[in-house]
Amino acid sequence: MPRRSATMLAATLMLIALLCASVLMKVPYTEMSPGPTYNTLGTQEEDGKPVIQITGHETYPTTGHLNMTTVQVTGAKYEPSLVSAVIGWLRGDVLVVPHDNVYSDGQTDQEAQQQNAEEFASSEDSAKTAALNQLGIPVGTQVVVKSVVAGGPSEGKLHAGDRIVAVDGTPVTTAQQVAELVTKHKPGETANFTIVPKDRNSATAGPADETQVPVVTAKAAESDRAVVGIRPDVEHTYPFKIDIGLQDVGGPSAGLMFSLGIVDKLTPTDLTGGKFVAGTGTITDDGKVGPIGGISMKLIAARDKGAEYFFTPADNCTEASGATPKGLRLVKAETLDGALKSLDLIRAGQTAELPSCPAG
Repeated sequence: MPRRSATMLAATLMLIALLCASVLMKVPYTEMSPGPTYNTLGTQEEDGKPVIQITGHETYPTTGHLNMTTVQVTGAKYEPSLVSAVIGWLRGDVLVVPHDNVYSDGQTDQEAQQQNAEEFASSEDSAKTAALNQLGIPVGTQVVVKSVVAGGPSEGKLHAGDRIVAVDGTPVTTAQQVAELVTKHKPGETANFTIVPKDRNSATAGPADETQVPVVTAKAAESDRAVVGIRPDVEHTYPFKIDIGLQDVGGPSAGLMFSLGIVDKLTPTDLTGGKFVAGTGTITDDGKVGPIGGISMKLIAARDKGAEYFFTPADNCTEASGATPKGLRLVKAETLDGALKSLDLIRAGQTAELPSCPAG
């Protein structure tokens, strides 16, 4: 075989080998893509129930959309090939990020789902609190059993959701107080809990709903202190019921849009004026909006659904500005109060005055 032909054959075979290797080679990345969006003013597709349902307080009709947005993420065990990752980088509707940016080291799908569920529940609580604080409606707090250690002293006696009123007759208002009162005992002694069981734990529960639960303490694994095998926490209480009924949605990023939806339902002003507004952002109890991940995918999801305006956390503005689909207007959101003022401007048609994200 001529030298030239042999060289070309070797190069071709090497190229084929490299292509095969790139198809088979796995890389430590995770892929994100646009997920579903949900109108917080609307109903759930599964059962037709409102996404936000309020009972025990007057509500008002709403129009338009206040859509929360989501991203779809590949599983913890998924490893794309090098070719898949490169194709994803080149596409505009897929975001390829390092695996560790999404999943902590060794985290399983189940652990990630549990974490997302806890973050979503915390986000719901903060969204309700921020909305009611914005409206001047009092919000209370209570100490509850957050979780019970399997096989621990409290298993079968205390349950997640029980309200802890007192320990050994001393009223408690923080989780730290519960821990301090328990550790006053020696292992083997009994700590007496005054609780309102979870099935009776409501805004109207009173002394008649309380019950006494004695728990024999055990020795902590790492020291000689007494423990009862629970994780106490502080939750907010509300003067009426607010249910957020979305299923299979996780993470904290819907907080702002849930707060806006709650405020809209509780006030006579139709906040959107019939406009299609979407957005994202975490929310704190005092109404501060925080950054989220995957915003470029959320922008695509919102625009595909028909959104005209997108509330964007200030810390995500730079990234969002460089990935905004045509026809979608970014509106910078730093606080719940600021977002409500932006809705006033949208409703009045004064869009030139909206707080904007800087150009990317």
